[in-house]
Amino acid sequence: MTEVIFYGLSGCTANAKQKLQLQAAGHTLVERDLAAEPFTAETLRPFFGDRPVEDWFNRRAAAVKTGSVKPDELDEDSALAALLADRDLIRRPLLQVGTDRKAGFDPNALHAWIGLTASGETCDDKHSRGVCDHGHHHVPKHG
Repeated sequence: MTEVIFYGLSGCTANAKQKLQLQAAGHTLVERDLAAEPFTAETLRPFFGDRPVEDWFNRRAAAVKTGSVKPDELDEDSALAALLADRDLIRRPLLQVGTDRKAGFDPNALHAWIGLTASGETCDDKHSRGVCDHGHHHVPKHG
């Protein structure tokens, strides 16, 4: 289907599951090591689009959990400096398709962007049938 550049951290079990989901949907992955990629503020910033600064961060990172980094108190420049200094802070994976870039693995957003299931079903469709194979932790939308 689509060639996806996948920036993840080796040893991250969530990234491993996410890669499998993308491959199962028929995408070709070009894997890159987030820790080793020579990002600059200018090359990292586009992955976050118009999301607020606090959404750029991995809330499970040790520095965020302990409070030594407080994403909601940082401006863009400070946030980018922190993310470049400690790659564990970056919401991951970082994904690139062509010139489009995204941060994080939201199954519904990814399905709308590039397709996340080979069947064409959205995550919410699967939840409505009581079947979820994504391994994530969100509540389906009811409408």
